[in-house]
Amino acid sequence: MTSVFMTYAAVLPVLRTQWGMSAPAAGSISTGFQLGYAVALVAFSALADRVGARRVFLGSAWLSAVTATAFGLGARSYATGLVLCTLMALSQGGTYTTAIMLIADRYPPERRGAAVGWLIASSSAGYALSLLLSAPALAWGGYETAFLVSACGPVVGVVVLWFALRATPNVVHPPRAGVRFGAAVLRNRPAMRLIFGYTFHSWELLGMWAWTPAFVAAVFAATGAGAIRAVELAAYLSAAFHLTGLVASFSMGRLSDRLGRKVVLFGLAATSAGCSLVFGWLVAAPVAVVFPSGRSTASPRSAIRPSCRPRSPRPWAPPTSARRSRFDRSSASAPAPSRPSCLAGSST
Repeated sequence: MTSVFMTYAAVLPVLRTQWGMSAPAAGSISTGFQLGYAVALVAFSALADRVGARRVFLGSAWLSAVTATAFGLGARSYATGLVLCTLMALSQGGTYTTAIMLIADRYPPERRGAAVGWLIASSSAGYALSLLLSAPALAWGGYETAFLVSACGPVVGVVVLWFALRATPNVVHPPRAGVRFGAAVLRNRPAMRLIFGYTFHSWELLGMWAWTPAFVAAVFAATGAGAIRAVELAAYLSAAFHLTGLVASFSMGRLSDRLGRKVVLFGLAATSAGCSLVFGWLVAAPVAVVFPSGRSTASPRSAIRPSCRPRSPRPWAPPTSARRSRFDRSSASAPAPSRPSCLAGSST
């Protein structure tokens, strides 16, 4: 389902020229995607509390397949790209927190970290696939082909999900008497500190995902690679970062089950912060230096999310996850207009 998430970032340097976009315009498409995803996370999660996670999950998956296909066929200018990319995000939002709800129904707390780790790992695999497919498709048939090839992922994904969940019941959990979001979360200081910390982590995480392919393309362009070739190589290298994060996602999920969420969370957050401070300064560095730095940056950050998942009772989990995801995605959309578009300009 996530094979379309990185396609725009992968071909951004080419789109800036072919669509005639300014730096703010190029970044606004990424921002539109993140804001649309933020709204969808809250709306679909609230709906799942009322009608059941399975029903919302599959409905969102079908919508994602339709909008991904529309994006692949119709995104041919800044205006159509902005509208269709935002619509794609609005439809995708129902496949994230609802998946966590389904996992919470199936797995006990002592195994939940590992289960969510596998879920996050599958997302990283989709991000990597988006980049791996976009690179040769761009070189072969232009950005239009890259969009169409990536759009096949949600179409195939919804069919697989339909068969995988056909025997899963649609469970609607009645709210626990006396438990409200304000009392359970907003007045819970440890929970709010975790939400705010995770928000700023996601600010950097999602912002970096948006600008890393363009950044790496600038690195390859500085070595003498042509414009298209630099973008293609950058997509491959960025995909390697996500594949490293894939391994870290499920391995750290298991580790958080053994050592505890707090220990793993703080260790990974500190590692992530240190790597992030270094990576952005390496635009003139050799690729042999950029790759291990980017890999070390991607691994801990992708692994933080499984270790954040709570052991709290099921009735609290969906609202908490939904609102936390809203804060994460809304905050993370802010860096998108500046960093990826400016770096993309240097790679062409």
